[in-house]
Amino acid sequence: MRWLFLLLVLLNIFFWAQHLYQSPVRIKEVAPLDAYSRPQSNITLLSESSRTRRAAEGARSGAIDNSGCLFLGGFDDELSAQSLEQRLLSLDIQSEVQQLDVATGVDYWVYLPPLASRQASLRQLRELQSRNIDSYIITVGDLANGISLGIFSRKDSAEGVVARLREVDYSALVRELPRVHNKYWVRVAPASQRQLGDSILEALKNDMPALQHRQMPCVGVASSE
Repeated sequence: MRWLFLLLVLLNIFFWAQHLYQSPVRIKEVAPLDAYSRPQSNITLLSESSRTRRAAEGARSGAIDNSGCLFLGGFDDELSAQSLEQRLLSLDIQSEVQQLDVATGVDYWVYLPPLASRQASLRQLRELQSRNIDSYIITVGDLANGISLGIFSRKDSAEGVVARLREVDYSALVRELPRVHNKYWVRVAPASQRQLGDSILEALKNDMPALQHRQMPCVGVASSE
C-alpha cells in the first residue's frame, strides 16, 4: 500500500509539471524607452500651428517685407497730408502722417580749406576781397576758418569758379551738399497695404494730382528717385 501511495503522488506531480509546461505564457508588451524620449513628429503645438499658418497666408498674399513701407503724398503742407489720412481711415486703411526730409538735389559749395591759423585765413580773405572775389570766412564746422566762395546749383558753374581761382594761384575745392526739403507723407500701415488697390489709388490721384506713391524705408530720411 505504501508503494502504491507513493506511485500516485509521483503521477500527480508528473501530470502537474506537464500541465504547467504546456500552458501558454502571457507576454506583456512594453514600449522601448526611446519611444518615450523621441519627439513625436505628428504632434504640433497650437501656437506653432498658428504661426505657421499665418506665415503661409502672408506668403500667399504677397505681404510686404520689413525692408520698406508704402508712402503716399509728398505734400508741402501738412493739411493736405492730414486730409489724405482721413480719407484713407474712412476706407478702413490704417495710416499716419509723417514729416520727412527729402533730398531733392545737390548743391556745390566752392571753398578754400582752412589755413594754419585764423589770422592767416583773414589775410587770405582780404586778398580775395581786394580782387573783387566774393568770399566769406567760415565760422563753424570742420571747415571753420576756411573761406566760402559760393554755393552753386550746377556743377559746371562751381567748376568754372575753381578754374578762375586757379589762374590767380588759389586752389579751391568743391563739396557736394544735399538739397533737402521737408515733405509730408502718409505712411500706410503694412497690414492695410493689401486694401489699397489700383482703383482706390487711381481715385486718390484724380482728386489730388500732386499725389505721389513710393516704397521707401520705414524709418529714416527718404530720398527722391
